[in-house]
Amino acid sequence: MALRNQDKPVYVRIREVIADAILVGRYSDGDPLPSVRALAAEQGANPLTVAKAYQGFQDDGLITVKRGVGMFVADGARSKLKHRERDQFIEQEWPEIRARMKRLGIAPAELLDGEKA
Repeated sequence: MALRNQDKPVYVRIREVIADAILVGRYSDGDPLPSVRALAAEQGANPLTVAKAYQGFQDDGLITVKRGVGMFVADGARSKLKHRERDQFIEQEWPEIRARMKRLGIAPAELLDGEKA
């Protein structure tokens, strides 16, 4: 899990790393997440920054905290993340991609067929 997109704040990039891990199944509902310190060390980040990222997931209901035990992926987190990511793609990313395809003269069929026109 490496951080990417250096233009974003570190806590946002850490949230993306965690979200991606949940979406691809590295962490399933009920699985424990790395401790704040362990994830901070792995990502080369400040523990307070990782705590902020985890707090955002907790506020969103995507992780649960068991005092003295750790943090866990909440039930239904993968489904919630998938729907959120899908909506974001359709509403924000796809219009930009579609406009760029139009500017470049790329037909959707070209992408599906893997052939150049």
